[in-house]
Amino acid sequence: MLTVHALKRLHISASFDLQDGECVALQGPSGVGKTLLLRAIADLDPNEGTVKLDGTLREAMPAPAWRKRVTYLAAEPGWWSDNVQEHFEGWEDALPLATRLGLPSHCGSWPIQRLSSGERQRLGLVRALMLRSRVLLLDEPTSALDSASAAAVESLIAERVSDGTGVVWSTHDDAQARRVGSRVFVMSADGRIEEKRP
Repeated sequence: MLTVHALKRLHISASFDLQDGECVALQGPSGVGKTLLLRAIADLDPNEGTVKLDGTLREAMPAPAWRKRVTYLAAEPGWWSDNVQEHFEGWEDALPLATRLGLPSHCGSWPIQRLSSGERQRLGLVRALMLRSRVLLLDEPTSALDSASAAAVESLIAERVSDGTGVVWSTHDDAQARRVGSRVFVMSADGRIEEKRP
């Protein structure tokens, strides 16, 4: 279980628990701090408060080890090498996930510059899934995707959730929030989150 208590980052203040095998949808207008919250939980930006995984404080483990267990996926993932497969430790292991998300089997040799926004988004998700994290923090992971590709992403994440992964999924899509989230949190302009009741 991931426990977030009195987490503060700039104008954000959040407390909640995320159970293993639970997906929580996070909504709110642009600019209220959803990305800042996810990055703070992943220990990517300075913040105050308590974040624990199975009772172990975030500060009790090195940051790289924490981020392998609690993985943040940006809406626009970063790329640092020339072609796709150079971003994966084991491209052959990643390939089945890539093809499930509608990418061709030869996409590993593609130069990064050739990728569309949607292809980058799906490959970034594959990279995150390869870590087999306990918690995934997904920042609008389908914002650049068509409906078929978004459905493939939702299906793949649902499988991970059923296998015990905890997910916080930021989305502007109300229908998607209801589909993917067992609970829906709404972040207000003052940076607080409240659970949205059905």
